[in-house]
Amino acid sequence: MRSSRFLLVPAFLIGGALMAQDAQVTPLMSKDLADFPGKEGLMITVVYPPGASDPIHRHNAHAFVYVLEGSVVMQVKGGKEVTLTPGQTFYEGPNDIHMVGRNASTTKPAKFLVFLVKNKNAPVLLPVK
Repeated sequence: MRSSRFLLVPAFLIGGALMAQDAQVTPLMSKDLADFPGKEGLMITVVYPPGASDPIHRHNAHAFVYVLEGSVVMQVKGGKEVTLTPGQTFYEGPNDIHMVGRNASTTKPAKFLVFLVKNKNAPVLLPVK
């Protein structure tokens, strides 16, 4: 049986999914981190349809990305734009601004796994203007 707190996670993700221009975000697991009071681990998958991209945003979290299928282009402010393929990883820190997040293909979807360490009950994605 899932806790009621876990059931709130998709509500946070829905806003991010809508902002991610048709990206499909699926929560896999949420766990309070007892050794780190006030923190939780959240695992999600993200599927970018062909040509999809994210708006500029931040996570206020440690975000570990692992590409499962297709290829994605990622860049944080001050960093180099990188194209990742299956098996490759990317990291965003709590103070990073995610400048580029998009599917590298206009014909095939891309899928990646994200593990976030964040403040408990905080939103997953925050738009940056």
